[in-house]
This record gives sequence, structure tokens and C-alpha cells, in this order.
Amino acid sequence: MAAAARAFAVALLALGWALAVAADNVTTSSSSSSPAPAPPPAVWQRGHATFYGGADASGTMGGACGYGNLYSQGYGSRTAALSTVLFQDGASCGQCYKIACDRKADPTWCRPGVTVTVTATNFCPPNWELPDGGWCNAARPHFDMAQPAWEKIGADTRAGIIPVVYQRVPCARRGGVRFTINGHDYFNLVLVTNVAAAGSIRSMDVRSSDDGEWQPMARNWGANWHSLAYLNGKRLSFRVTITDGQTLEFTNVVPPGWTFGVTFASNLQFK
Repeated sequence: MAAAARAFAVALLALGWALAVAADNVTTSSSSSSPAPAPPPAVWQRGHATFYGGADASGTMGGACGYGNLYSQGYGSRTAALSTVLFQDGASCGQCYKIACDRKADPTWCRPGVTVTVTATNFCPPNWELPDGGWCNAARPHFDMAQPAWEKIGADTRAGIIPVVYQRVPCARRGGVRFTINGHDYFNLVLVTNVAAAGSIRSMDVRSSDDGEWQPMARNWGANWHSLAYLNGKRLSFRVTITDGQTLEFTNVVPPGWTFGVTFASNLQFK
């Protein structure tokens, strides 16, 4: 009887081991073929917002991202300068933020039930003449918004500064990504504009018609990337990876014989 019981126990142990191995194999197989889990929903965060640039936003042109005329580039007056913690030395250029005035913190100066989506186009530096660096304190999440954008959520410009809640959102753009080449021989400065989805660029490469290899580019400032290769007049392709991980290759987007100061529009856009 004892021998039979021992044999039964051994059989159960072997069966359990086989089932465990099978379960492990199923798990491994399914995890390699299943799509990645969806990212968690965006979380509203707290910050503050001021405004600048005048009622027509004319004072917001240019900026630390290098976009120049924000109207001709398609960004319009729905833009903002970011504080240090948000700007990240220009890595956040082109990102989009949905912003609402925080009525729980200050109901007097907020428009109820309204949000506005802005693009990061500029940097709001700290004011070190003040003890804490002022509104754009380096560690404080702060948006210095174009005045027309601020007025969408702020009830009265007399408030000056309002508490807000904000979250990153995908950027919606019309048309394809655009590349403007400035610089000179052996210094090609490429401004990348009209980037949808994440809006901001993680890395960028260039390939010329006489070289089949991709050459890495470096962020120079804001949304400008540079290459130190001699590329004058050569047909060029760009490979761009944005901060959500998407990569697109813009094959032969720049035709041969190009000159500095010209913008080249692609037919490709991030999803």
C-alpha cells in the first residue's frame, strides 16, 4: 500500500512538472507575439501659466526652438514657452500640451470647462534677480503662453498668473514633416518642423546620394540638428526618430542642387 502511494505521488509530481513546462512554453510564445500593452492614460499635472507676446502673439515669433515665424510654420498663436524642467534643453521643442485653468485652486480667474492645446516653441528662463527664480523657476512646471492661448483659459489678463493642470497630448499637424537647411560648407543646420504625434525629436540621421551609410546628426539647439559632413548640392535623405519611438525615413526629400536657406516638404507624417 505504501509503495503504491509513493508511486502515485511520483506520478503526480511528474505530471505537475510537465504542466508547468507547458505553461511556461505557452507564456513565452504568447508574449513574443502579443502586441505591447497600451500606455497608461495621461495624468493631469499641476503648474502655472502666464502670458506674453501681445494680443496678436506677434511677440512670440522666433524663440529658443528656432521655428522663426510661427504663423508661416503652422503653429499660429497656440504656443508656449516652457520652464527649465519642461524645456529640457530643447528636447521638448514641438511637444503639445493640453492645459486647463485649475478652478479648484483659484475659481476667480479661470474660465470653466475649457482647455487649450499649445505647442512648445520657446524657453522661459528663470529670473535670478528674484530669490526663487520667479515664475519660471527652474524646477517649477510653468507655461508662458502666447496671450491668445492664455485667454482661452484665463478669465481676465489682470490675473497675470493662473494655476493650471496640464498633460502631454499627441500633436495634430497638416501635411508632412518639413526640413529647412541653413548653415554653410561642412556645417549643415537642419530645422525640422511640422512634426505630428510626439512632436519632439529623439535622434536624426542623414544620408547623401554618394554615401549609402546613415550618418548621425546632433542636436545643435532647439529643433535644429547639424551635420559636419560636406553635403552641398547632394541628394539627401533623413531618418528621424521622435520621442515616442516612431522612426520614419524621408528618402531623397532634398533634391540634388539644393542651396542653403530653402525648406523641403515631405509627404510623410508620424501617426
